[in-house]
Amino acid sequence: MAGRRRAWSIGAVGLGLLLPLAGCGGGGTAGDPARAEVQHVLDRRSAALLGHDETAYGATGTRTEYTRLRALPLASWSYKVTALRRTASGATADADLRYRVAGYDRAPVDARRTLTLGRTADGRWYVTADRPARKAGQQLWDQGAVTAARGAHSLVLGTGGSAAGLKEFARLADHAVPAVSGVWGTRWSRRVVVLVPRTLAGMAALLGSPAAEYRGIAAVTTGEAGASGRAPADRVVVNPEAYAVLGDIGKQVVLTHETTHVATRANTTAATPLWLSEGYADWIGYLGTGRTAREAAPELGRAVRDGEPPEALPTDADFGFTSEPTKLARAYESGWLACRMIADQWGPARLGAFYRAVGAHGKRAGAVETALEKVLGTTPREFTERWRDYVTAQLD
Repeated sequence: MAGRRRAWSIGAVGLGLLLPLAGCGGGGTAGDPARAEVQHVLDRRSAALLGHDETAYGATGTRTEYTRLRALPLASWSYKVTALRRTASGATADADLRYRVAGYDRAPVDARRTLTLGRTADGRWYVTADRPARKAGQQLWDQGAVTAARGAHSLVLGTGGSAAGLKEFARLADHAVPAVSGVWGTRWSRRVVVLVPRTLAGMAALLGSPAAEYRGIAAVTTGEAGASGRAPADRVVVNPEAYAVLGDIGKQVVLTHETTHVATRANTTAATPLWLSEGYADWIGYLGTGRTAREAAPELGRAVRDGEPPEALPTDADFGFTSEPTKLARAYESGWLACRMIADQWGPARLGAFYRAVGAHGKRAGAVETALEKVLGTTPREFTERWRDYVTAQLD
């Protein structure tokens, strides 16, 4: 689903692991030439950035963003001024920024920005600051100079980390892409962009949410740009603090899990329950690791051995990042075992067909029920009973 965030938590790893033009006093008219003048400045600024002309960029104002963006390979970059407010020293502009990373983004990423502008004695506008709009998430360069590491199938962008560390992310992502394609198929971009901020707080700022929501979450995949009828641009956003405590296998599982979300984005809709989208990503993530069900689902296994096996598949609410950690882990593990069961008993190809069929339904009501009947030849009740037996057999 465009805009739905999906994440990998440590607990799930089981590895030890815009306004009318306003002038002074709140008035103003759309005919104010200042807005067109500011738009012209931003157009020049964008052209200078894309043309790698630091001198021309500096002529439009502060060079901070130019320095921070130097390593980002851009295919496009443009602003559209949506509002302008005069101030005592100049003006403040609201603008929509749209950009594409060369070789990775099929559609532009949209970001709402607020720019502060000054004015010279002869009336020329220039930018003094460019920051996220109120309630909008940060972009990576808002946190410092961006460093890039390129892989065969990946682009890793970070702030504050070592070049070697970013290259390691690229290595893992390069392994993940063909692993996902080998199961899901090749009808997706087969490229992934990974963002590695310096801290958990940096991750949360990129997502525009409180840091507490992502504590213990190793990575999130989020669609950052949308267009009708097309899959959005995805970014895998890493929580460096949680990710660092994972073992080597856990780190690979995380990147493969998140890459699966990128691959399946176009087939993941409002009809797709989280137990299926998260469970499928986990299933591909664990393939080839040699991890047993008990090793990969410790919390659910503990519940089974305590005589408290799950009664039903987890709801979307059970996957909330603010959920109690044990409950969240059990939700991930339950979804994984449901998908693992389908692959074991119906085959991996049928699991992929089931995933696509659910997403193609378009709306939640009836999606799973219809796909269960048409693709797997079963009913929700029979499927749930079969899953509960499978969970007990695998974990008891």
